[in-house]
Amino acid sequence: MGPLPDFFEPGEEDVKQIVTSAGDKMWLVRDYALSRLVLADKRFSRAAAVAPGAPMFNDAQPVAESMVSMDGAEHARLRRTVIGAFTARKMAAMAPGITAVTDRCLDALEERGPGADLVAGLADPLPLDVLCQLLGIPLDDGAKFRDWVEVLFDISASSPQEKARKRLELSGYMADLLATKRRAPADDLLSSLIQAQDRGELTPGELITLGLTLLMAGYETTVGQIALSAHVLLSDPAGYRDLVEHPERVDAAVEELMRLTPATPLSFSRVATEPVRLGSVQVQAGEALMVSLLNGNRDAEVYPEPDRLEPEGRDSVHLTFGHGLHRCLGAPLGRIQLQVVFRRLVERFPGLRFADVPEPVVWKDGMGTRGLSRLLVAW
Repeated sequence: MGPLPDFFEPGEEDVKQIVTSAGDKMWLVRDYALSRLVLADKRFSRAAAVAPGAPMFNDAQPVAESMVSMDGAEHARLRRTVIGAFTARKMAAMAPGITAVTDRCLDALEERGPGADLVAGLADPLPLDVLCQLLGIPLDDGAKFRDWVEVLFDISASSPQEKARKRLELSGYMADLLATKRRAPADDLLSSLIQAQDRGELTPGELITLGLTLLMAGYETTVGQIALSAHVLLSDPAGYRDLVEHPERVDAAVEELMRLTPATPLSFSRVATEPVRLGSVQVQAGEALMVSLLNGNRDAEVYPEPDRLEPEGRDSVHLTFGHGLHRCLGAPLGRIQLQVVFRRLVERFPGLRFADVPEPVVWKDGMGTRGLSRLLVAW
């Protein structure tokens, strides 16, 4: 699974206390059923978790004005403005465009030849291109945006001051882009959000924050998920060959890859608003907790032989996209990108494998999400 903090190690505890990198104590929920309860129960508040003085996990956390930091009616109001853009039907309509971008990336990969980097050549450019198309962001701005996001998600190398400066730059960019789109609207998600603001459904500040939330949440996690999934598959050559021989199993395999190696191994923190008995522990009002999506996804009570990739899929829904009202809005978009990527990879590169070099895989270090900075492959 690559480098992970010690608290992810398998163990008997359904809920355990951890000390975060910020020095705060939190409860870590590791049981599948309890994880679903916490993610869906209104007694565990996201808004309270971003209030001043709340326990922190690290400094790569969403701002209080973000949709993912809200509860109840405020969260529902913002979610309603965008949920229609992420229906399974609309995502299916994007599949040909996603396939075209994937094939362009794979053409360039093939041209570079064996030893090419699957992260730089595919996992990184694809989600950015797809999000730019969906939101209506000029693709030429991608490199600039990538730099901003790397700093905001970095929990070790960049200082709080640098993060604050990048947030301001990013907000200024989004404000300018929205002003341009207001003058010349197009058939894209940002233009439709501008119309929602004109109808009084969003404030100007909410419009900027929502645009940034959609862009950031859909980029870094998908980059990581593509690279991590490829890493798992290439670590099991027989499993990769199975998909080459049975491409109809790709969709089921994608669900298993997301279960086994989530790019977001932890949920955002929540704070209990009243005392709650949670498995073996009593959580007091005001105490913070996080859900280990990774441990819940490997709960042996739910997934027999949990560390094994089941090529024909599992019956239980994994936790990688969360659960409840805060379940990832972009799940259909992330899922279809992974499905397209692995369909095209097994078809075009049936002999794909790690490149025969001393260090084909380099893990990202100190980021708020998991991922690889390099994955060198041959075929």
